Amino acid sequence: MIVYLRLLSESFSFAMNALRNNKLRTLLSLLGVTIGIFSIIAVLAAVDSLDRKIKKDLSSLDKNTMYVLKQSFGPTDVPRWKVEQFPNVTYDEYQYLKASLNGAEEVAYQIFVGPESAKYDDKTVSSINVVPVSHEFDEIQAQEFDKGRFYNESEDNSGKAVAVIGYEVANGLFGDSDPIDKQIRLYGQKFTVIGVLPKQGSGMFGNSNDTSIIIPVNFIRNKFGENNDTMMPIIIVKPAKGADVDELKAEVAQKLRNYRGMKVGDMDNFFINVLSGFTALLDAFIGILNTGGWIISAFSLLVGGFGIANIMFVSVKERTNLIGIQKSLGAKNKFILFQFLFEAIILSVIGGAVGLLLVWGIATVMTKALEFEFVLGFGNIMLGTGLSAAIGLISGIIPAISASKLDPVEAIRTGM
Repeated sequence: MIVYLRLLSESFSFAMNALRNNKLRTLLSLLGVTIGIFSIIAVLAAVDSLDRKIKKDLSSLDKNTMYVLKQSFGPTDVPRWKVEQFPNVTYDEYQYLKASLNGAEEVAYQIFVGPESAKYDDKTVSSINVVPVSHEFDEIQAQEFDKGRFYNESEDNSGKAVAVIGYEVANGLFGDSDPIDKQIRLYGQKFTVIGVLPKQGSGMFGNSNDTSIIIPVNFIRNKFGENNDTMMPIIIVKPAKGADVDELKAEVAQKLRNYRGMKVGDMDNFFINVLSGFTALLDAFIGILNTGGWIISAFSLLVGGFGIANIMFVSVKERTNLIGIQKSLGAKNKFILFQFLFEAIILSVIGGAVGLLLVWGIATVMTKALEFEFVLGFGNIMLGTGLSAAIGLISGIIPAISASKLDPVEAIRTGM
């Protein structure tokens, strides 16, 4: 064990001497490893950060939650022109499903509308994401509150002008003062603020509760009606605990078909999007990003491997005389082989470490600049280090074998 530790120490010393004595050559040789490790770890870290953000944003939702509407979240075999002819889901259908579904814990109704501006005194916040939704949304989303509460069933049914506002909206309109029970102007009408959501940060698609205002869905229905082409209604179904998701999905489809008077053999004119299917689609997309990162980075790693091999062949050539002397003094082939192999690995790991430092530095800067948490996880650090060592091992094995097989007399003579 002591012999191998000494061998490792000597190899590290030789590697550092190579760095000091041939700075430009070594720099150019290690640049390939640095770029390769930087490329693949940067991609993996970015994808991991995105994956973590998606899971965090969806953590408050049951992955079996269903979204019933005229559009599909993913690819579909139904032609686009056909989809455009599908009718929107309605409030009456929401009430029917809520009253008749057996396997549902909660059923909510939401309308997607365009961005709006909100005012309070002389302050205005623009590009607000308005979320008109029924009162069950509070239970489906498992909302947390910084202050106040969510609106109740009575306020929802009557379409009362009450609002739950996001952190950024509250900060922009009220600053440090308490927003609860104050009135803001939205859609040309005064809304009483009854709740404030805690700070969330940017959402996975750029949306966030921080810039949102949640209002009773019936306020929008009373003001604009339901036959508005600029709005997209949706029914949200949360399965009860222990309910069979496939059975519930079939039940939703059958009841909606019956309500719409559809005949046997007619194609569904709606889509039931299950959140788990959407997350599976996202997982597949993340897998594609990872694969693409590996393929792109493989070329840089290949160039880095050739660079390490080149510097090791040169190192063997320069130290031929020293190898001969070591062998004449009794050094075994194994000792010489490990000496050069360790040197190749150490050089490669140094290049990989520089790549990891670059990833860490850029991730830190981008996290502060974009308010999106880029994480360089321990797993990726170990992967980068392992890849660097593997490149050094593969690239250094042939030069190390050639060095170990040198004849001591010929090696000394060549050096002279």
